[in-house]
Amino acid sequence: MPLKDIDDREMPLLEHLLELRTRLMYSALAIFVAFVVAYFFSDDIFWILARPLARAQAAAGETDPKMVYTALTEFFFTRVRIAFWAGFFIAFPVVASQLWMFIAPGLYRNEKEAFLPFLAATPILFFIGGAFAYFVVFPVAWSFFLSFQTPNGGGGVPIEFLPKVGEYLDIVMKLLLAFGIAFEMPVALTLLGRVGILTSDMLVQGRRYAIVLMFIVAAVLTPPDVFSQCSLALPMILLYEISIFLVRRAERAKERRDAEEEAQNAASDTTRELDRVD
Repeated sequence: MPLKDIDDREMPLLEHLLELRTRLMYSALAIFVAFVVAYFFSDDIFWILARPLARAQAAAGETDPKMVYTALTEFFFTRVRIAFWAGFFIAFPVVASQLWMFIAPGLYRNEKEAFLPFLAATPILFFIGGAFAYFVVFPVAWSFFLSFQTPNGGGGVPIEFLPKVGEYLDIVMKLLLAFGIAFEMPVALTLLGRVGILTSDMLVQGRRYAIVLMFIVAAVLTPPDVFSQCSLALPMILLYEISIFLVRRAERAKERRDAEEEAQNAASDTTRELDRVD
């Protein structure tokens, strides 16, 4: 591969560290600015996150759905956490661009072409995973948990659900992160396949173990009900199959490129032989 395809500037270790520091400073500044902006909208963001629960409570017959906090600073720190996660998501394009600007000079042209689509697909797949949790999993899971309420409980002791803002945010963010990260599986496995660490045959042979592992991960990351666990495990299995297809496709593309290079090298050798004969 020609050296001109790579930025081969020699940089001392100190310059690499200074470059890394600059990229980290820009990334931190972008996250901080996004955090400040998101904090002013944290109440609206929390309401968006709480809307599935409010709808489930209304569907369960509650006329006055509400949430409570029992510690003086609980809701303040809840807003801070919401602002941080929202700010990080908003600033992710800047962070990703800074990461790209740091590593791109050390990549060959074909490596840049291979890596850049995956960098662009990462936030999209994460958003799709979070949207799947929000629109599909939350309504059913919240309705399931609310079904355990017994307003006219035995012995005259009613059992009612009083959600705390901090605990609700914990479970919501846990599920959003779990589904968002799970939907990154095609990116991770395809990248591993491109660099030669994994092959499609290895993924096929390890399918049964992967399925068991996915159900274990789903059981750990989701609430202890069958629907929530299956709603994470089944998409992960589908994404695993998609990853096998993508890795196999990348392998075939590499085989075609290798065959074309061999043909070009053979043609070049033939041309040189003919030139020597002449």
